[in-house]
Amino acid sequence: MAVKRIQSDMDVVTAAKIRIRNAFRNGVPVYMSFSGGKDSLTLAQLTLSLIQSGEIDPSLLTVQFVDEEAIFPCIEKTVMDWRRKFMYAGAKFEWYCVEVKHFNCFNELSEEETFICWDKRKRDVWVRQPPPFAIMSHPMLKPRKDNYQSFMPRVCMDGITMTGVRSAESVQRLQYMARLNLGGKGMTGRKQIFPIYDWTTNDVWLYLRNEGVEIPQIYLYLWQSGTNRNQLRVSQFFSIDTARTLVQMNEYYPDLMERVIRREPNAYLAALYWDSEMFGRRSRARRKAEGEEITKDYKALLTEMFSDMPRYFNTPNKLQVARTYRNLFIKIGLFATDKDYQRMYEALQKGDPKLRSYRALYQIIYSQYIEDAKAERRGVEAHG
Repeated sequence: MAVKRIQSDMDVVTAAKIRIRNAFRNGVPVYMSFSGGKDSLTLAQLTLSLIQSGEIDPSLLTVQFVDEEAIFPCIEKTVMDWRRKFMYAGAKFEWYCVEVKHFNCFNELSEEETFICWDKRKRDVWVRQPPPFAIMSHPMLKPRKDNYQSFMPRVCMDGITMTGVRSAESVQRLQYMARLNLGGKGMTGRKQIFPIYDWTTNDVWLYLRNEGVEIPQIYLYLWQSGTNRNQLRVSQFFSIDTARTLVQMNEYYPDLMERVIRREPNAYLAALYWDSEMFGRRSRARRKAEGEEITKDYKALLTEMFSDMPRYFNTPNKLQVARTYRNLFIKIGLFATDKDYQRMYEALQKGDPKLRSYRALYQIIYSQYIEDAKAERRGVEAHG
């Protein structure tokens, strides 16, 4: 692969393998997060190839999958296949089906934004059944209170955590991960490395193709249904990233919506409003339905929302996200465009619990600001 890292002539595959080798050379346990998505498949293939070539010790490796219950069948199959591969290679594989909290974008009507995975009180309506070998409880877990981000670090305190998170969407995230890759600690206080942090989306797809890695069918289905290449993300059904695809995916999984609605009755909102601001849509059909001649003053709408936040953001999580956006709103007042305000407004409307839209928006705004400043400076220099 000829794609190069920033300030280096080393290709990204070689760089990632060096990072993985370095993690194992410490002689401490290495915990690898695995989700079955494209990025974790990339990290899994890199790690497995190093095990097979005898370059790292598989006895130090524990692969961890947090099963969020509401996942696509092909993701479950992919994880099952890789569990077999890693165990055959001599590594451990932990499959967690525990009661952790997850953000639920459908529960706004009841002002409750959480979904409890594998809720024992709703066993009769689980989206699917856990595998027989799944870990259903853990002494370090606070059931129904923890999310997996707070629970898993306690399990991995004696070693290094390795994940397939990438920084392509944010310069700030790039700098944060670069510091951690040099031995820093993250927000949880644990040792973390991100071997593919500097890979682009193209790098990921090219590597998976070159290595002949089988990808979950859901990516092909999303592509066939018109999803943009940069939005091919797969997560739990009640996350904002996946919720808007539920209606489209019902064509490929005929009983999907029935099972999802039985588990989460408010999921019918996806069928009614998937082509709206609720799910961040700006399609041609939506513009036609709303009337393309109608122009909203998004700056005024944001000003109104930020002036009375408890009215518009009725949960602690929403308030926290709104405060982050309000700070950005104040900072960009001198150079933001109408399009920037629209993106900000629609991100708040659909919900941005992980601040993914915020990070992307931040990068867009400040990149444009830097380019405009450079252009202005060149103009001044040209006219002496």
